[in-house]
Amino acid sequence: MNFALKSAAALLLAAATMLPAPGAFAFTSAERPAAHAGNTDVVQVAQQKKPDRKFWRTKVRLQTNEEPGTIIVDTNNKYLYYVQGKDRAVRYGIGVGREGFGWSGVVKIGRKAEWPSWTPPAEMRARERRKGRILPVVQEGGPDNPLGARAMYLYKGGRDTIFRIHGTNQPWTIGQNMSSGCIRMMNQDVEHLYDQAGVGTKVIVVGPGNRQGEVSFDDRGVDFLRTLFGG
Repeated sequence: MNFALKSAAALLLAAATMLPAPGAFAFTSAERPAAHAGNTDVVQVAQQKKPDRKFWRTKVRLQTNEEPGTIIVDTNNKYLYYVQGKDRAVRYGIGVGREGFGWSGVVKIGRKAEWPSWTPPAEMRARERRKGRILPVVQEGGPDNPLGARAMYLYKGGRDTIFRIHGTNQPWTIGQNMSSGCIRMMNQDVEHLYDQAGVGTKVIVVGPGNRQGEVSFDDRGVDFLRTLFGG
C-alpha cells in the first residue's frame, strides 16, 4: 500500500472512532428501522423540525405504584409514560390539543388503528368554514392526515370517550398546547407505543381537577444504564 492510501485509511479509521455512539441519552431519528410500507420513514422527505430534545423518546427511572403496561399521561408537563417495570418506563413527549387539555380520568385502549381516518367534529368544520377553510366530513388515513400514523382510541365502560392518543404530521408541535386534537405524539413514537400497548391497556390521564383520582409517579430522569446497555 502506498503512502497516500495508508494516509487515507488512517483518516477513515480516526473519523470512525470519533463518531458518537447512537442513542447515548435518547432515541433519535437515526435509530428508526429501515423504511417499509407500514413505517413513517417512507413519508415526507423534507421532514419538519423536531421538538426540543427533552421531548424525545427516553428511557427513564419512574417511581410509581402502577403496574407494568400502564400508560400515564401528564398533560401539564407534556409527557406520556409507558411503565415497563419497577423504576422503569419509556417517556415520550406529547402535544395536547383543546380536547385533551383540561380533561383527566382513567380509561382503557378500546381499539387501535394504523393510518386511521379522521372525522372532524361538526363544530370544528363550522369553525374552520368561517375562516374560509373547508374540512372534509371524513379524511382517509395517510401522510397528510392529522391523526398521523397510528391512533389508540380511549374507552370508558366499553364506550368511546372521543379522546385519542395519536400521531401527528407536525412534529414541531410536540411539547405545546394546540388548538385541536387530543394527545398527539411524533409518528415514530406513536408507532413504538402502538406496538407495545394492546387493547385493554390502562391509561391514566393526569390533568386539572384530579378526576383521575390518586396516582403516584415520580420521574427521576434518564436511566443511563438501560440507555447505554439496553434492557
